[in-house]
Amino acid sequence: MTFTLLKAKLHRIRVTEARLDYEGSLSLDPDDMEAVGILPYEKILVADVENGNRFETYAIAGRRGSHVCCLNGAAARKGAVGDRLIVMAFAQFSAEEAAGWQPKVKHF
Repeated sequence: MTFTLLKAKLHRIRVTEARLDYEGSLSLDPDDMEAVGILPYEKILVADVENGNRFETYAIAGRRGSHVCCLNGAAARKGAVGDRLIVMAFAQFSAEEAAGWQPKVKHF
């Protein structure tokens, strides 16, 4: 049996850009991604604290050191610049791996 647990979370990161004319995804600063272990092209769940929207997309690396958090493509309609997001990534764990597991979390 495996369990799906929270692996990583960027808690209340602020949207800095929204670009409708893009393929889709959420652009993030590689420094923020690496701080919690989110990989480029990894599936993520995003919750917008301001409007309650939740959606799945994938993470892409933006410019390092930019603190970018850009809603791309259809996701640009799910939030606005200045909104606070909770960005979550999950992983599958065995019962042994799950025992005592703690996700990596970065607060903004």
